[in-house]
Amino acid sequence: MSLATGGLLTQSIDLVAAQQPAPKKLGVALVGLGNYATNQLAPALLETQNCYLAGIVTGSPDKAKSWSEKYTIPAKNIYNYQTFDQIRNNPDIDIIYVVLPNFLHAEYTIRAAQAGKHVICEKPMAMNAEEARQMISACERAGVQLSVGYRLYFEPHHLEMRRLAADNTFGHVKVIESGLGFTVPGPNSWRLDKKIGGGGAIMDLGIYAIQGARRMINLDPISVTAQAFTFDKEHFKDIHETVFWQFEFPGGTVAHCSTTYSSYVDRLYATCERGWFKLEPSFNATGAQGVTSRGAMDVPSPHYQQIAQMDAFVQAIRTKSKPEASGEEGWKDMKLIGAILQAAETGRKIQLDWRS
Repeated sequence: MSLATGGLLTQSIDLVAAQQPAPKKLGVALVGLGNYATNQLAPALLETQNCYLAGIVTGSPDKAKSWSEKYTIPAKNIYNYQTFDQIRNNPDIDIIYVVLPNFLHAEYTIRAAQAGKHVICEKPMAMNAEEARQMISACERAGVQLSVGYRLYFEPHHLEMRRLAADNTFGHVKVIESGLGFTVPGPNSWRLDKKIGGGGAIMDLGIYAIQGARRMINLDPISVTAQAFTFDKEHFKDIHETVFWQFEFPGGTVAHCSTTYSSYVDRLYATCERGWFKLEPSFNATGAQGVTSRGAMDVPSPHYQQIAQMDAFVQAIRTKSKPEASGEEGWKDMKLIGAILQAAETGRKIQLDWRS
């Protein structure tokens, strides 16, 4: 083939590609319009490339009105919890994002799947590992994709931490410290009710510390030990105030992790044979900061971490591939939370079997 012919062929291919219609943006319906949906997800959906805010599900007529006006959502795409199942008949909505209190995650994920919609479920995925398995099975039966709202799977600082570990930039990762804690929510917060929230800080914040450790080195723990403490018995009636746990990983890496509702901590630290690297803050939604023993990390910090998360899910739907933040990833974290609590309550080391 001559250079001239090759050039014409390339131009023809480019012309055909330019004439192809852009892939349809998928419509997302947010179920539950609390703080996270209001201040993070909805603004992020204004900037996503592959999806957009198409509908809402809320029990508040006032929120329905204000959201409709702010985001130009038509009345036919606004549902309440009594009309939720009618969403199956709405072609505008492709993805349902469940942003409800934890005890409702399984129910609404399963109902969304039965309606034939792809699902993103906010973390923690479920109240326990058994529920998580039920959610995965429901989505498989319905032939829809399931993802968990793990924004940090796509956050540049966390991706850099994974790269530094994978490349052995400072040698083998020997010890990890991973912790997230905030001061206790208001006394009437549903997060303090075990029947609704599932267990307090370990469910709400500890899940980030779990992910920080296992995702950094791309391994799952083989054992866990743990300790739990409760000093403020007025607020923490049937949940732990502070939990520490230790993971042992294949290859000789150990992690010391923590979560609490009584003080502030937000860091992910790795020490290696020839140096160290860390994020501090690490897990919050307003931006991470990274540094290594050689100097600061020079990576971007997106304004909304959920943009990449939701766009990646749409790509998985389009290519019919397993999402990076899959339901199985959520199940793993629920299994680990169960093991941590068992270890703390029995004082025993718990061996982890990932075959079931």
